[in-house]
Amino acid sequence: MLKTRYEIGSIPLSEYPRPQMRRESYLCLNGEWSFAKCKREENPAALSLLIKVPFSPETESSGIGNGFVLGDDEKLVYEREFEIDEGIMRDVTLLHFGAVDQEASVWINGERVGAHRGGYTPFCFDISKAVRLGTNRIHVEVTDTTEGSFGARGKQSSRRGGIWYTKQSGIWQTVWIECVPRDYIRELKITPDAQRKTVKLFSDCESAQTVCVFDGERQILSADFSDRQVELSYDFELWSPEHPKLYDFVIKTESGDQIHSYFGVRSFGIGKDGQGIPRLLLNGKPYFLNGVLDQGYWPEGLLTYPCDGAIRDELQMLKDMGFNFIRKHIKIEPLRWYYHCDRLGLVVWQDFVNGGGDYQFTHVAAFPFLGFHHKDNDYRYFAREDEKGREEFIQSVHETVSTLFNCPSIGGWVPFNEGWGQFDSAAITRLTQELDSTRVIDSVSGWHDQGEGKTLLRSLHTYYTPLKVPKDSRPVVLSEFGGYSMRVSGHVFCEDKEFGYKKFRSEEKLVAALRKLYLEKLKPLIAKGLCACVYTQVSDVEEEINGLVTYDRQVIKVPISEMRSINDEITEAASQIE
Repeated sequence: MLKTRYEIGSIPLSEYPRPQMRRESYLCLNGEWSFAKCKREENPAALSLLIKVPFSPETESSGIGNGFVLGDDEKLVYEREFEIDEGIMRDVTLLHFGAVDQEASVWINGERVGAHRGGYTPFCFDISKAVRLGTNRIHVEVTDTTEGSFGARGKQSSRRGGIWYTKQSGIWQTVWIECVPRDYIRELKITPDAQRKTVKLFSDCESAQTVCVFDGERQILSADFSDRQVELSYDFELWSPEHPKLYDFVIKTESGDQIHSYFGVRSFGIGKDGQGIPRLLLNGKPYFLNGVLDQGYWPEGLLTYPCDGAIRDELQMLKDMGFNFIRKHIKIEPLRWYYHCDRLGLVVWQDFVNGGGDYQFTHVAAFPFLGFHHKDNDYRYFAREDEKGREEFIQSVHETVSTLFNCPSIGGWVPFNEGWGQFDSAAITRLTQELDSTRVIDSVSGWHDQGEGKTLLRSLHTYYTPLKVPKDSRPVVLSEFGGYSMRVSGHVFCEDKEFGYKKFRSEEKLVAALRKLYLEKLKPLIAKGLCACVYTQVSDVEEEINGLVTYDRQVIKVPISEMRSINDEITEAASQIE
């Protein structure tokens, strides 16, 4: 079993999980829970196993692993005790789950407090009527049918291999409690305006509210809310990858609630350069996004990273390599991951997590590779006949945008990837724009493009054919390319299986091939209208070994200085766009 160099503590991932809405009352429920698996209609006689939350039972980090599989007719059962003392107890007690795959039902002290469906988005229950001072017991039951549910599953598969990875289930992000006054801030929405250098705050609380804004340790302004809203005007420095400026602020309510947060002032958009070529814009000016595809898988924890230090190191490495952009692929990370992108200056395009029925290779890959793009109102063709599955996807769009709206680094949304579960993309694009008009939308990343006037970008995945910029009225982005692989013996998931788009056997040959790919093939396309590129990928994942680093993060296959040298030339070429 591959292992990273990172240690997992007795209470893993115990940092406050929501950096833009931090409160003092925080009780982390990560750590050791009692655990069992049984048939759905049964109740286990005893929870005889111990599991380390928030790691899925299929993972080594959970303490279970060893080939654990949850059947479609089975459920997971979790229990633990926790203490609520007078120092934390207030009028309202909130129980938060970062993510549970796939459907969760929760009880506190024997009273059912709620349920949630959808394996990638956070949810919260008001448990005030069930919780009490002293010792309490939480009971969680989880079911997960992966392919059979038509719901979000990402790249999890019961038939793992190639670009499809080991499926997992259960609690896989932080579980935590906070206590608040009866009238508390239920929602915070931050909307910056880079052109006017203002920030609008919406804070959903009936009580009078005041905000104080800080530049470092120095308070630079304070203001009172009017009807839950306030507009902050100041000569704010603009956020960008080159200058990731963040401002801290604190909101206090008359009812006694208080939250700590931050914002960055920037804008993302679409426009034309001085030559009339469609471009992506950052803060009103043409900006080339040079990035990587990031799947966020780890050998001991699958979708759950081992510790906060692991993601800090990985994102800093990408920054040191000269990238300014990440496409977060078919996964929603914990909010701390986005916080580190915010502070480091890495623009993120966030994929929505796909669902639907089985994906037929000829439909989603072979035909579009040959240039045939199918209309996506044909639900049968795209394995999207199940109406409840489509409704669940639409609900996840609302939840995803709401969860990540405040993150300065989020620059774009990616509803569909390579036809997986694709349907009604023009309508989904309009819905996403209604929810958030401040970001770019890459509606159908890769193929099954519905044509000009339907979506906002022309999005290409190019692995085997020459790179090019087709004529289009929309900005053209290379949303996947590269995928060059190199096996590092002793640091691979499987010694006799490997997947990659072009294979190399030495660091020298891999680096030389990357220099040719970027500087001879990609660089000339920037002047012709290429607006963004996404190299596949950050790390190896199981049998897929086309990462810049190995799956265990022990070996950087492309030296940081070499990748930086390549990217510096791309940055220089992009700087000529006006």
